[in-house]
Amino acid sequence: MKLTVLVDNNTLIDRYFLGEPGVSYLILDGDKQVLFDVGYSDAFIINAEKMNADLLNSDYVVLSHGHLDHTWGLDPLIKLHTEARIESLPFKTPTIVAHPQVFASRSIDGSSEIGPMISRDKLERYCNLNLTKSPFWLTDKLVFLGEIERTNDFENREPIGKIQLDDRVEDDFVFDDTALAYMGNQGLFIITGCSHSGICNIIEYAKRICKEDRIFDVIGGFHLMEPTQKQLNETIEYFRKLGSKELHACHCVDLDSKIALSRVANLKEVGVGLSLNYE
Repeated sequence: MKLTVLVDNNTLIDRYFLGEPGVSYLILDGDKQVLFDVGYSDAFIINAEKMNADLLNSDYVVLSHGHLDHTWGLDPLIKLHTEARIESLPFKTPTIVAHPQVFASRSIDGSSEIGPMISRDKLERYCNLNLTKSPFWLTDKLVFLGEIERTNDFENREPIGKIQLDDRVEDDFVFDDTALAYMGNQGLFIITGCSHSGICNIIEYAKRICKEDRIFDVIGGFHLMEPTQKQLNETIEYFRKLGSKELHACHCVDLDSKIALSRVANLKEVGVGLSLNYE
């Protein structure tokens, strides 16, 4: 399995890609290509073109959750596919895999939209949809985890704005937040977007779904932006006991949290252009 970072807050030195506060990874596993999140703009498309990566060959587009920095790239992705049709270029019709709440309207202050800008109905004209709360295997080794069980008492305790569900508005605890897990020879490789459901919750759920306790690596946002002292302390203690070989904490992880993580784990740099290979 190969993962390449198409979008991250950071770019690697002397690699002339675009960065933005978002996430997009391109994953190749056997003959399947998976696009995990699409960032905030068309930066993931521009970067992919510079890397000579063909996004039109994607079998799946997986959305970690419905926030703007992970879904607003859907509009330029549709444009890319539309232009391919017009020019009679070869392309695959991808299946979008996500939680059923991923396309809900969301706001922070009652007016600012932070959810997807494209509706489910319109997207269905261009893609297949698989919206599920249950785990879904993309390949023999790569699984979409679905809705994450939240079992600890120190993660995701506060809502992030409001969410529109049918005819009601509720506090948004981002129940659609999910991740991928890859079953490698040396243990699990966890791939997250923001980890609003809790990075420790995600890892424990992945262990249960995959029936594997070894964690080799974790890449993505850990949702550690000015965390409470309790959350930070409990998270650091969790990773100290976890004993993963590496950690690639990025996106929504602040400097203080990275420094704390580096004391208990082998923390690695992340930026656009980074490629990781696992067997």
